[in-house]
Amino acid sequence: MKIEIYTDGGSRGNPGKSAIGYIIHISNQEPIRHGEYIGITTNNVAEYTAILNSLQRVKQELNGKNLDKLDIELKLDSELAQKQLLGIYKVKQDHLKLFVKSILDISTEFKSIQFIHIRRELNKEADKMVNIALNNQL
Repeated sequence: MKIEIYTDGGSRGNPGKSAIGYIIHISNQEPIRHGEYIGITTNNVAEYTAILNSLQRVKQELNGKNLDKLDIELKLDSELAQKQLLGIYKVKQDHLKLFVKSILDISTEFKSIQFIHIRRELNKEADKMVNIALNNQL
């Protein structure tokens, strides 16, 4: 089964007030939309938090069952995060290395996962979830 995930993280200031957003498309279900304020942090932490939380949510939604049959397409507008997750760019900061390790660890539970960089305008729904969460904190 194919699952499509759109993720985004954002900060107002860097570091600044930050939030995550994701949309999960699981066949035959309404999309799962989530936005959440995560406090004062950096944009990179917000991006990675969104990715990790979305994958954890998929596991939760499926009760951890048949994960090895899932093909995940994770679409994000952070080219930096995408290239770091693919090993093209090196992750230099220790706290970000922990995020990457956690994301790659959870990824092994799925049949396959693709980290796909998309243009910002194709990620409007996840971006909207970020902005709703940020606006609710003002």
